[in-house]
Amino acid sequence: MKRVKTYTPELREEAVKLVLAQGLTLEDAATRLTIPKGTLANWVAAAKRGPSTKAAPGGRSVPELEAEVAKLRKELAEARMERDIVKKAAAYFARESLPGTRS
Repeated sequence: MKRVKTYTPELREEAVKLVLAQGLTLEDAATRLTIPKGTLANWVAAAKRGPSTKAAPGGRSVPELEAEVAKLRKELAEARMERDIVKKAAAYFARESLPGTRS
């Protein structure tokens, strides 16, 4: 059974930089990094297409994450508003319960 080799995102990024930014050929960069030329070609092609909106397998896409962030920000704003109301109510009732403060 052949084991699939995995590469770190940092290695992928550096390998793509060698080809796109430094102008090395796919063969030269692949030889230098001891990775298959086809693998590097796939990484370079993906980098040229631009950032993907799909996350890693099992992950969520960027739009899904942005929607969740918006929802959580709204919930946080509501929670802060409720907290402020409770604080004001607690201060009011504390002041009312002190002797000599009732009108």
